[in-house]
Amino acid sequence: MMLMSRKKIKHYWVYILLCENNSYYTGYTDNIAKRYRSHLNGTGKCKYTRSFKPLSIAQCWKIKGDKSLAMQIERYIKRLSRPEKEKIIAYPSTLSTDVRVRAISKKLRLSII
Repeated sequence: MMLMSRKKIKHYWVYILLCENNSYYTGYTDNIAKRYRSHLNGTGKCKYTRSFKPLSIAQCWKIKGDKSLAMQIERYIKRLSRPEKEKIIAYPSTLSTDVRVRAISKKLRLSII
């Protein structure tokens, strides 16, 4: 009898930070809590958030199992105008109809930080 191993499904996060200069910073990661702390502490590779500290996670999405999808969504958001970013922050489910993309509630976002 052969046992099948249960491979843990990896997930990624795409996030938008509200920074102290009232700008938005967008990124992706596989560990949002750790990445947010690195933005706050200025210890990550991101020079932008070393200069303009994040105030909060304005919005984030959990991406099931697909790094390339997370990267595509990050690039898409980065190309949006500020009003378009504000729209997807206010209505996060409008970002994607893909079932692998799940918007995270404000309450859950607050528990991350």
